[in-house]
Amino acid sequence: MPYAVKEIFKTLQGEGAQSGRAAVFCRFAGCNLWSGREEDRASAACTFCDTDFVGMDGTGGGRFADARALADAIEREWAGSAYKRYVVLTGGEPLLQVDDALIASLHQRGFEIGIETNGTLPAPEGIDWICVSPKERTELILRTGHELKLVYPQAEARPEHFADLEFEHFFLQPMDSPMAPANLVAAIGFCTDNPQWRLSIQSHKMIGIR
Repeated sequence: MPYAVKEIFKTLQGEGAQSGRAAVFCRFAGCNLWSGREEDRASAACTFCDTDFVGMDGTGGGRFADARALADAIEREWAGSAYKRYVVLTGGEPLLQVDDALIASLHQRGFEIGIETNGTLPAPEGIDWICVSPKERTELILRTGHELKLVYPQAEARPEHFADLEFEHFFLQPMDSPMAPANLVAAIGFCTDNPQWRLSIQSHKMIGIR
């Protein structure tokens, strides 16, 4: 199947349990919770997204005819040692497009595969690291994984709603908004009082990388 990709770039993971790790990010175009158009934000299921996932005009983006072509592009972007190859499939919502063929092609090239998803769609087998970021007023389908990263605060998606799910790591990430300083203080306080949860900071924004 063809894939619509906004951008492909190599950087350091800035969030969560894999923070600081070199990775190729493959950002898929499209999302099932927001069109990506500002005029639709207020009525969207997810209103606080800070990512441009519309179109295929980003660095390395485009339409890829098949899994082999996309995996080749990701491998070219890695452009380094074959040691600890890591790719993060993100979006938008990557599970609208990620399939068995792409997973197999990436594994053939020696990549460990991570995915960042809103958890409203099922994931194919073979993904090595699943990070779920729940959104309020949506049905969470992916209820197990490696990392649950909750943007905080969300009035209808409170940490206690997810605390019993089967994840290895639980993170609160302060919402990036005009209320960001207050959100950070609130997240610090919650993690201090509830040690199941750890604080996740968007360190890539702090140090000025993508």
